[in-house]
Amino acid sequence: MSTFPQARPRRLRTTPAMRRMVAQHHVRPADLILPAFVREGIREPVPVSSMPGVVQHTRDSLRKAAAEAAGAGVSGIMLFGVPAAKDAVGSAATDPDGILQVALRDVRAEVGDELVVMSDLCLDETTDHGHCGLLDAEGRVDNDATLERYAEMAVVQAEAGAQVLGPSGMMDGQVGFVRRALDAAGHTEVSLLAYTAKYASAFYGPFREAVNSSLQGDRNTYQQDPANAKEALRELALDLAEGADMVMVKPGLPYLDVLQRVADAVDVPVAAYQISGEYAMVEAAAEKGWIDRERAIAETLLSFKRAGADLILTYWATEAARRL
Repeated sequence: MSTFPQARPRRLRTTPAMRRMVAQHHVRPADLILPAFVREGIREPVPVSSMPGVVQHTRDSLRKAAAEAAGAGVSGIMLFGVPAAKDAVGSAATDPDGILQVALRDVRAEVGDELVVMSDLCLDETTDHGHCGLLDAEGRVDNDATLERYAEMAVVQAEAGAQVLGPSGMMDGQVGFVRRALDAAGHTEVSLLAYTAKYASAFYGPFREAVNSSLQGDRNTYQQDPANAKEALRELALDLAEGADMVMVKPGLPYLDVLQRVADAVDVPVAAYQISGEYAMVEAAAEKGWIDRERAIAETLLSFKRAGADLILTYWATEAARRL
């Protein structure tokens, strides 16, 4: 029989100060990135009904939101543009006066380098069919033709002031193709946040409302299958070889196992995207009185840090930063 006194882990949980002192993971305002939507042709912000508290911004309200995020200590803002008109090739995505490019200039003028200004690099918000790429004659997404469009978009977004681009369309070779286009145009300091593990998820529904998506059908042929975890590591190896500066797992909560695998495998910053459906679930349950909203938000953010995320994209970024 051991002569040592019985160990009691509960001794380290006795008071808030004790728990704070020994906490193994922390969320800081600088860990957070705010995704934000800006819509062309509106005079007032338009609420997203499935995401209480989130709006489609006007240019003016976006500038205010960016300033508030910077004031709260949030590190970055990821912009998504919602154009007034869409077409088969997503013309607004490469128009220097398209809503996303105008918004990038607005936000850079408002916050300078106080926030890292990021832009979504994908065609789904600007195409009338809602897919992330160009379609061929049979209605299938054409990977290589889409890469050409992504290269054009990357240069236009960089020229508008984006400091980080997020290629999110899940086309094979997109990171390398975009990197070469940026470097050739002299934008060698623009970073790439690769959407490395982006799954074909049921949790994107509210986002599609937020960007007025025109999608009919699904994206199962180019986004990852939720059944596959090892596939994410293959995508990771390709993205790093092609020049990704940071990598992302999306969605967040349903894929914490994938997030941990990715974080354990790399020495570049790893991001988790707490997507619209995750946000909506918490907000809906809190509105019903079924959960404690603020504790649930904090717990979800901690789960990403515990799994290895360095950065968290969350619609609660500014609110959460103010409480940290």
